[in-house]
Amino acid sequence: MLKPIRWSTFVRDFFVIQIGFALYGVSISLSLQANLGTSTWSVLEKALADIIGITFGRMTIIMAFFVLMFVLLLKEKVGWGTLGNMLSIGLWLDLFLSVIPSVENNLLLQIMMLLSAILIQGIASAIYIGVNAGAGPRDSLMLAIHRTTKLSLRMARTSIEIVVFTVGWLLGGPAGIGTLIFAILIGPAVQWAFKIFNVKPHKEEDKLVPEL
Repeated sequence: MLKPIRWSTFVRDFFVIQIGFALYGVSISLSLQANLGTSTWSVLEKALADIIGITFGRMTIIMAFFVLMFVLLLKEKVGWGTLGNMLSIGLWLDLFLSVIPSVENNLLLQIMMLLSAILIQGIASAIYIGVNAGAGPRDSLMLAIHRTTKLSLRMARTSIEIVVFTVGWLLGGPAGIGTLIFAILIGPAVQWAFKIFNVKPHKEEDKLVPEL
């Protein structure tokens, strides 16, 4: 199911959505470089990247593709923003990983980086989902589960993160206490950011006639 493109606001929406993608790249980079255990999806993607022998960025794109296929099976609406997410975040991720230093033996700074990553990812999700151009594959999965099961956004996101964490850990991904903290706190962070930015992912405007 595809969301219509709103050509009248496309340039503005593209700029705003790239801010969200960039913040998402910052978030993942911070969680990786904090060395307390990466974010849950990164645990799985890093494990698979090492097994297959490809770069981390390429693995995130491949994973996003497979998640998107599942999302479409659940009949969640996607749009150009969904495809932009698949292609853009990996590029932003590589950029910020090159400038954010890896931190070890400084627990206070590492904790601050991890908590900042969680907060920033919640805000990033609200920004680009708020554009209503289609959430990224992983967030679309959260929204699809929220819609089909009637779970809160917090519970839907937290459930997904715990499952992904478990699979990634079993495959040998770089899990740690920070990963568990990320899995527990990312749901509340997303729900808080949705409230602050007044984001309503399944709203009445989805019923409007598609713009040409």
